[in-house]
Amino acid sequence: MRILLAILLTVSATAVPMLASAEVQTKAVDHMDEDVPLTGHLYWDDGIAGQRPGVLVIHEWWGLNDYAKQRARMLAELGYVAFAADMYGNDKVTDDPSQAQEWMQYITADVELWRQRAGLGLEQLKASEYVDADKTAAIGYCFGGGTVMQMAYGGADVHGVVSFHGSLPAAPEEVWGKIEPEILVLHGQADSFIDPAVVTNFQNKLEEAGANWEMDIYGGARHGFTNPDAGAYGIENLQYDAQADARSWARMQAFFDELFAD
Repeated sequence: MRILLAILLTVSATAVPMLASAEVQTKAVDHMDEDVPLTGHLYWDDGIAGQRPGVLVIHEWWGLNDYAKQRARMLAELGYVAFAADMYGNDKVTDDPSQAQEWMQYITADVELWRQRAGLGLEQLKASEYVDADKTAAIGYCFGGGTVMQMAYGGADVHGVVSFHGSLPAAPEEVWGKIEPEILVLHGQADSFIDPAVVTNFQNKLEEAGANWEMDIYGGARHGFTNPDAGAYGIENLQYDAQADARSWARMQAFFDELFAD
């Protein structure tokens, strides 16, 4: 009995450090978009062996801040490799709405630049040794939600995209019949930034385009409903909604389970 107990204690003593050493790792990844320096952040769980699906994360209009990085970390905790992309460059981050709007409008004014910048982030994700490059997706928040829709319209090589309280750019006619990624849109019904007519037009254009799409709408949820700090920016339409946050994150996970099943 004493011998057995000693063996068990020895095994426990060696096993615990091994388990504790498996954790989410991160590294900064510097790259360029012509003359603009970009720094994204890669996240992965080093306790998982082999390659696994990769998910690109596109930030809100504030820039690549801690919130976007935290979502990338959460994806790594689920077993994915995540890359939090930098859409503005030069480490631009702000909490000033007017500055955020200026930076966002600079990117979105040129659709080719918009899609190109996101595509560079996808390239960095796929270049990781931990990623199965044949199994990738992209998610985005606010401005990032509109960005992943543009990726879908622009022919980005991803299996699916997920928009959280994103802008809803309508599918242009030239991409009808050509949208390959599956689309999941998670939207707050009380988001006053998005007029109901915009929502209807967005849905109609996806249908006319023949896209594989789904839109979940959360009653009473405003813009930024996934971000616990949404209310700190002093904008009435920005408000965290714990229920919508939990439900939308769970819906994303189920979407990915189906997307990467094979």
